[in-house]
Amino acid sequence: MNKKSEILKLIPEQGILPLYFHKDLEVSINVLKALFAAGIKTVEYTNRGEAALKNFTEMRKVCDTELKGMYLGVGTIKNAASAQAFIDAGADYIISPGLAEDVVKTADKNDMLWVPGCMTPSEIIRAEQLGAVMIKLFPGNILGPGFLSAIKELFPGLLFMPTGGVELDKENIGSWFKAGVCAVGMGSKLITKKVLEEKNYTQITEQTKQALEIIQSVKN
Repeated sequence: MNKKSEILKLIPEQGILPLYFHKDLEVSINVLKALFAAGIKTVEYTNRGEAALKNFTEMRKVCDTELKGMYLGVGTIKNAASAQAFIDAGADYIISPGLAEDVVKTADKNDMLWVPGCMTPSEIIRAEQLGAVMIKLFPGNILGPGFLSAIKELFPGLLFMPTGGVELDKENIGSWFKAGVCAVGMGSKLITKKVLEEKNYTQITEQTKQALEIIQSVKN
């Protein structure tokens, strides 16, 4: 199985894609370890600040040496240049907040999975034409599970993952899975500003375990 297929299998199995950015390298690495300790095998590090690429490069080394089996994706990729920079730094896959066609070309050239952010049926159609297999519904809290329920039958071959505003509670997560998502992307609702400020990594592990438990129960 190639890496692309492995990741496309792993994200739905995991049912959640934790995503975050922190300008401090040590904090970034400790969050990664806390997620791994909860049983997470793939994470999206978002390209949100000047330190992102430098931090990512070091996090990649940590994955390779200490966190065996951890796939490290990069998010908030909006152009080909940043896509290539993170691919060179060892990204396992690329996620965009929108449908950035030059990112698609760069990812394809490197035989890499790319996940575009879409908000309308037209964008999803275009993404499918470009070869997308997984779609990030963004922003999830604006679209809501009802949006996916309404359009899902039009796109039987695609996997959907909402990101933005997914809450850490059974009702919210359950409504998304009922609508037909393969996974939910969770950022600040999972890795909150407060736990980052307090460097409470144990709580990140605990909350992530809780999220995984909720997902398993709603899937079943």
